[in-house]
Amino acid sequence: MVHIKTINANAEPVFLSYRAVPEIDAIVSNIVNNQKPEYDFISNDGFGHKFWVIDDKNTNQAIEKLFAEKVPALYVADGHHRTAAAARVGLEKKSQNKNHTGKEEYNYFLAVIFPDNQLKIMDYNRVVKDLNSMTEEEFLSALEKNFEVEKIGSEIYKPQKLHEFSMYMSRNWYKLSAKPNTYDDSDAIAGLDVTVLTKTVLEPLLDIKDLRTSKRIDFVGGIRGLNELKKRVDSNEMKCAFALYPVSMQQLLTIADTGNIMPPKTTWFEPKLRSGLVVHLLD
Repeated sequence: MVHIKTINANAEPVFLSYRAVPEIDAIVSNIVNNQKPEYDFISNDGFGHKFWVIDDKNTNQAIEKLFAEKVPALYVADGHHRTAAAARVGLEKKSQNKNHTGKEEYNYFLAVIFPDNQLKIMDYNRVVKDLNSMTEEEFLSALEKNFEVEKIGSEIYKPQKLHEFSMYMSRNWYKLSAKPNTYDDSDAIAGLDVTVLTKTVLEPLLDIKDLRTSKRIDFVGGIRGLNELKKRVDSNEMKCAFALYPVSMQQLLTIADTGNIMPPKTTWFEPKLRSGLVVHLLD
């Protein structure tokens, strides 16, 4: 909120999604295939960005009409805090403006909207600093209460399906298959692997109660690969790492539709629009 107020602008868009509408996809595809992009560059992190401006009034009206008629809801994929901050700034500016009409720029915030069929959700993994005073043998034994534990060896192992995890510790990878009593797929939240890991490992075994504030856990976006987990454990910065199977787009939409909220550090979305590529001035 302070950042938005200080620069008097939104420079990083809130990342929204919606259930894909073929007619909207068709309009966008036509523009992408037949119009030169305004920007076309590769950023310093190696990702390419292309940006088209639609300045045809009829096309914009057609898109607006389709969104009004066929998109009942937008889903916040990334940017819940930015959304709340923008709303607070808007309310503050409204209270300071005696001639407020509701059409001022501060009533709006910057967003990028991708259809669900063009998004990829990547895994969001965990690394922990210690085993809460347990030895490795004690920890592995404790895991067997809720998981089938299989030692894989030194080769990186990536989870292959929902409710399967991989763990890296002391230069060895393990496959952890959650036992049926640890999850409930009929419940949107209880069926998430982040919930399973938190309720069966992080809280009861490692005494990590709050993912947002604990200094004994860190999070690694799937874009960085499992090598990053291995690196942080091998350096002795962390004691062990857990890799999770990615959340599906359907899981995310179901959670939102049922009025629930994703647990923290659950999803890593691609593509991400470069911050500062588009700026929305509040005045």
